[in-house]
Amino acid sequence: MADPVVPLDATQAQKTYGTNTGTTRVQKVKGRGGGLIALAFASIVDGFEGGLVNTLFPVIRDALGLQTSALGILTAISRFARMLFGPVWAGMADRYGRKRILFIATGLWGLWTVAAGFAQDSTQLFILYGIGVIGTVASEPITNGLIVDMYSSKERGRAFGTLRTLATIASVVATPLIGQFANIDEGWRYGMFAMGGISVLSGVLILLLVHEPKKHTPVGAVDPEAMKFNFRDAVGLLKNRTILFMAVQVILTTSLVLFAFFITYWVDDRGWSTADAALLMSVYMLGAVLSGLIGGFLGDWFERRFGYRGRVLMMQGYLVAYAVSTALLFQIDWGHGAAVYIAVFVTGLISSIGHPGAVLPIVGSVVHKSVVATAYALIFSFVQGLFAALFSLAFGFLADALGLQALMFWLISVPYALNAVLWTVMYRIYPKDAAAQRALDDAENAAESSPAPTE
Repeated sequence: MADPVVPLDATQAQKTYGTNTGTTRVQKVKGRGGGLIALAFASIVDGFEGGLVNTLFPVIRDALGLQTSALGILTAISRFARMLFGPVWAGMADRYGRKRILFIATGLWGLWTVAAGFAQDSTQLFILYGIGVIGTVASEPITNGLIVDMYSSKERGRAFGTLRTLATIASVVATPLIGQFANIDEGWRYGMFAMGGISVLSGVLILLLVHEPKKHTPVGAVDPEAMKFNFRDAVGLLKNRTILFMAVQVILTTSLVLFAFFITYWVDDRGWSTADAALLMSVYMLGAVLSGLIGGFLGDWFERRFGYRGRVLMMQGYLVAYAVSTALLFQIDWGHGAAVYIAVFVTGLISSIGHPGAVLPIVGSVVHKSVVATAYALIFSFVQGLFAALFSLAFGFLADALGLQALMFWLISVPYALNAVLWTVMYRIYPKDAAAQRALDDAENAAESSPAPTE
């Protein structure tokens, strides 16, 4: 049975759940399908600046005389960039237009990735790669905000799931292709050049296919700054219990570290070649293709069946399943036969269920649309970026001392199991916050539709 909507009026909801910055109606944006494809391509660039380094790190390590800890440093650079510059790009997008900023950050900025391919030592690689990732971290907060504007609440799970699925399909194809660069002398440099070219292409697709929804002036407000990202809004969002919880729980979402060290684990601990390990990563991504799509539809179904508590229930099941699957995958030697491919595929099949099915829709359901981009930037760019960077640094240096297998258990499987327990709190707080936000949206939309009083 679905949870009843609490009949709060707009004024009461404003006092209880934050400042009344207003909301916008979901618009019928032309060319949504093409725009979604272009945004997915931008997401590929956002992820594959690190995916390239993660895939080819064993040969980069040999070419430049690095240790495993260098992968932790490179990953941390990417995560710190996400934390620091994700909100900056979101603010610039609010001020100058999301489509324009995506073109610059996801497109033209790819030339820095090309420059990184010319690095002659670790210092040059760290600097050029660090500048390059400043641009590629822009797509996540901007894209998530666009999806919220383009699709209604009941459609967003499918939209986020489709976005993730399209991005992962490309990863399935690209990962083994990138792995083949390991078989070419200085091939990692050509990989950098190719990645920079993909960045420029993504910018062109954004210009051609994305039609940005028009922004409305918030109800009852004339301040043009109301719809723009600012840190005061971000801090204010933490007064919302659900947003505060989401900011805490992402600390335990450590799979970002797993992605960074996945191929190096199979090379160092299981004796695979870099190219074969890249193919194994592709099998994982193939499972994730289905996982993202299943997660979006599954989250929507759970909400229809169980009301607001449905996405929480689904998320807990996902967290437990992923904790178990990663423990089995990395703590057992599956050999080099069919069994290892099955184990990797099953883990990938579980991996992406929670994000599009629960996490993203929940955040979008408890804040005004006018500040939803700020909420995404706060949680995923700043908080998750910070802790992913710190975990990556620790993982890299600990790997040199303890080995990757033990760390996969203590820094991947265990945090997911703990997070499943932590999500029990959401049964108490999320339904109330979501119902209050819906009541506020309904009241403001009614006020927007009411005819202006005549003199």
